[in-house]
Amino acid sequence: MIELDKVVHSYGGGELLSQVSLRLAPGSFHFLTGPSGAGKTTLLKLCYGALLPTSGQVRVFGQDRREMTRDDIALNRRRIGVVHQDCQFLDHLSVADNVALPLMVSGRADGEEAQHLDELLSWVGLAPQAQSRPPELSGGERQRAALARAVIMSPDAILADEPTGNVDWEMSLKLLQLLIELNRMGKTVLIATHDLNLIRAAKAQVSARVLRIKDRRLQLAGADL
Repeated sequence: MIELDKVVHSYGGGELLSQVSLRLAPGSFHFLTGPSGAGKTTLLKLCYGALLPTSGQVRVFGQDRREMTRDDIALNRRRIGVVHQDCQFLDHLSVADNVALPLMVSGRADGEEAQHLDELLSWVGLAPQAQSRPPELSGGERQRAALARAVIMSPDAILADEPTGNVDWEMSLKLLQLLIELNRMGKTVLIATHDLNLIRAAKAQVSARVLRIKDRRLQLAGADL
């Protein structure tokens, strides 16, 4: 599905990531951890094609990232839902319209996914806020809206960058449960987080592989987690 082979990414004249190899298989669940500034966000961007590697190979759904056209990238991005660390919304639009925005941009506003918008908002617990504006939402509600927007196109994979970083523990568990449910539906999930308690909570419910960035390299985390 998504494969990185001996990927190097340099930033500001120095290597941020070195010799990174990773395979996200269909239906797998991964956590990505490491200290602030280690390169977690950069690795996610490499996975969904927003960045090119300095060297090495990135394959997204079988295509070499370097050979992909702009249209190829756009088509593949429909298959990868991304929850950004700093979720941005259009404040003049309702929550429902913000969640549906990827459908409008892709010309699928009248498609099958749009018919399930109300169901999706109910699933993330935002049906009562459907016509609210983003500034009226709490931090947890914004994160749930970001998750709904990421999955509105029925992607094959969901990549989440610190999705629980700005919410309390109770809301963190609710967001985690939604991501676990997506995985049980067959979706590939990769969550970048520094919250080891969240990882421990997930491992009691799902078979998750925990990866750590350390000294610019990606390694399998040990039993200390």
